Amino acid sequence: MTNNIDDDSVENSKAPLVSHLIELRDRLKWAVIAFFIAFLISYFFADYIYGFLVKPLKLTYQDMGYENPRMIYTGLTEAFFTYLKVSFYTALFISFPVIASQIYKFAAPGLYKNERKAFYPFLIATPLLFALGAALVYYFIFPLAWKFFLGFQTSGLETGLAIELEAKVNEYLSLVLKLMFAFGLAFQLPVAVSLLARAGLVTSKGMRDKRKYAFVGAFATAAILTPPDLISQVGLGVPIIILYEISIRLAYIMEKKRNDTEVDNSTDPDDNDSSSNVGNAKEKKIDDIDDIPETDFTED
Repeated sequence: MTNNIDDDSVENSKAPLVSHLIELRDRLKWAVIAFFIAFLISYFFADYIYGFLVKPLKLTYQDMGYENPRMIYTGLTEAFFTYLKVSFYTALFISFPVIASQIYKFAAPGLYKNERKAFYPFLIATPLLFALGAALVYYFIFPLAWKFFLGFQTSGLETGLAIELEAKVNEYLSLVLKLMFAFGLAFQLPVAVSLLARAGLVTSKGMRDKRKYAFVGAFATAAILTPPDLISQVGLGVPIIILYEISIRLAYIMEKKRNDTEVDNSTDPDDNDSSSNVGNAKEKKIDDIDDIPETDFTED
């Protein structure tokens, strides 16, 4: 008899695990399909996408008076793999909403209703903030940084030999992607802090007290993630500080919401009504007992 009970418990524990694995397989399948389709489309337009990334350098060349600028590649497969890399990261960005939605749908059954609602703003804010960071570096940092780097070219009068830039396609792409991802990830700071504050892991007061250390850390992070030039480092460090101040405000809002929720749960009117009803019922029973007429059990 005991063996049968053990076997039944093992089979019952296997069933949810198998269903979760099937659900995970289906979610991964749709995420991979979305990425693969986006990759094919991105590879078809890879040369146009790369041209879009090169445009700030081209405009900087023109503003500085250089004619017929060009880029080179020194390996036979370099341009091909560069286009593959462009297609990969473009497909990852395009398919991210689908991938994130599949991850959310897999985790949603294990969340409470209020937790599911709380995740909606983060799913929307994450790609928007990343795109905002990438746009900042593309339209503001690139023109300034490329002009700074191109300023090291000489005509040969100063050094005896001309020093000219001939940018390689793979090195340029690596630098561009590094900067765009650095700014895009830095702009996720409000999302990360909001989640941590909602979980009670950080507080707005603690962030205010550590503000001076955060400022130093912002510029240290900018120095690590960006090229060794002042323009890129300041261009990333200042937005991180601004986002940190915004994150303090968001943490305060999350704390206030969490405290309000705890107060509402502790003073739930339904619980008070039910407890009062129970008390009234008990009092009523006592009154009924007092109203029972006394019976004389003495024998005549």
